[in-house]
Amino acid sequence: MQVQIRGLRKSFRTVRFDAANNSVVLIEQRLLPHRFELISTRNYRETAAAIRDMVVRGAGAIGATAAYGLAQGALAFRGENRRLFKRHLSKVFGELMNARPTAVDPLNAMLEVQAAMVFGKTVEQKQSLALAAAEEFADENVQHCREIGRHGMRLIPHGCTVLTHCNAGWLAFVDIGSATAPLYAAQAAGRKFLVLCDETRPRCQGASLTAWELAQQGVPHKVIVDNAAGHLMQRGKIDLVIVGADRVLGRTGDVANKIGTYTKAVLAHRHRIPFYVAIPLSTIDWKLSSGLAIPIEERDEAEVLGAWGVASGRRRTYVRTANPSSSALNPAFDVTPAELITGIITPVGIIRPKDLWRRRAELGASGDK
Repeated sequence: MQVQIRGLRKSFRTVRFDAANNSVVLIEQRLLPHRFELISTRNYRETAAAIRDMVVRGAGAIGATAAYGLAQGALAFRGENRRLFKRHLSKVFGELMNARPTAVDPLNAMLEVQAAMVFGKTVEQKQSLALAAAEEFADENVQHCREIGRHGMRLIPHGCTVLTHCNAGWLAFVDIGSATAPLYAAQAAGRKFLVLCDETRPRCQGASLTAWELAQQGVPHKVIVDNAAGHLMQRGKIDLVIVGADRVLGRTGDVANKIGTYTKAVLAHRHRIPFYVAIPLSTIDWKLSSGLAIPIEERDEAEVLGAWGVASGRRRTYVRTANPSSSALNPAFDVTPAELITGIITPVGIIRPKDLWRRRAELGASGDK
């Protein structure tokens, strides 16, 4: 996507690999929208930390970052002992996988990289195949988002108002985004519409990241507090909801996404407003059979008890807002049951949640899942 920096517009990918330095180059999302910076992680441990600490976040973006991190770890290995190489890769895989447990994209991405390495006969060949597979995953992520836009744009008529939650834009993917893809495609087709961005407490990715993206792209939008959606739905001021996801169960259609998604789905159902989830194929989990089995990440309570912002001098500052002696609960995700979801916008079309399993071969499931 295009970013305006010091009056000039320049294209950036959210995640890319610097082969010359064996590093992963990321947009430092914690500084947005106040400052745009790139960082490079020098080894797989730093890459895992970037995922865990939300330097990079979003299903597709952390999937690509994990894929590159696994290739990065593979390329750092010295020697030709394949047994030691395998042991080393297992360690790299585990550290990257445990960085953030709810999203399934990192697992699916790294499994693709592992599968590609099988065809290498030497360590050097396996290393080369690992990087090629990681690059392929990243490129496929972009193509999937482009197809999501093509299929989803028909849901956005001229003059409608769309509600988003959290950030499932190009910052959350390698480029384009999932929930934003239909918006960008509709904009390119000349349609006029309004986007309402849930602030998405506690980290406010809607207010800081989605709003920043839409502003960069020139899409009309307004930020709303999380609890305003019901009021606006009740008065007929929201026509459509589109969100992303961190894991969609192929067997049931249940969706794990940023905390508050379930609440919006219940409100949309109550007011008969279409509720769509946009995902690339790497977000589908073909193994779990219950939404209750999805691991829900519990993050630091400080995220709830205060907020980050920019003070005078543009210094990023944390401010305690809650009662000093109180503690907090901070589940980062919730699960929306399939019956509350109108459709899943995928690269192959818009599919009812309950039809995912029936169409699993078309959606990339392999073997007897």
